Amino acid sequence: MSYISETIVTTVNRAGDVHIAPLGIIQEGNGWVIAPFRPSRTLDNLAETGVAVVNYTDDVLVFAGCLTGRKDWPTVPVDDCPVPRLRSALSHAVLQVVSVDDDGMRPRHFCKVVREETHAPFRGLNRAKAAVLELAILASRLHMLPPEKIESEIAYLTIAIEKTAGPDELKAWTWLMQRVKDYQDQRDSKSQAVNHDADGGS
Repeated sequence: MSYISETIVTTVNRAGDVHIAPLGIIQEGNGWVIAPFRPSRTLDNLAETGVAVVNYTDDVLVFAGCLTGRKDWPTVPVDDCPVPRLRSALSHAVLQVVSVDDDGMRPRHFCKVVREETHAPFRGLNRAKAAVLELAILASRLHMLPPEKIESEIAYLTIAIEKTAGPDELKAWTWLMQRVKDYQDQRDSKSQAVNHDADGGS
């Protein structure tokens, strides 16, 4: 079984433009695999520079924000690395791509760890933070899941939000739920249009 760590990955292109994305990276031996789907700016940046910084953070606003168009998060430089890290990272690792297995849809970038550094202690996730992270993963896969699966997952995760959420978790949850609602509204609108056409436009 592969071990997957939910992280925020920062990359840059040759011009130095920073891209921030939530990604689950896959442990393999002493290194990690980064495997973004096409198309992806992370994928393009890895092809250009071959370097990524993996940010380990408990700031759920970053996860939720990146999935809802809020991608401008503070970064700080990393010594001897062209890619910055998140300012809110509890720790980070600099990864260097050593090989790529390109299947056309989801290229697997095998990376070695060049350097790791810790910036603050990890004090664990409360249930609300964990729930936001699970909703973020769910929100990234809405097009792959049946409506009843989405609704049942959200119903369960809502329990943790109602019991343990603080202001940041509530804000992150609201952002993600708006994304879910927008997707559901768009899906329902398409369904109504199809039914209208099937009825002969009457």
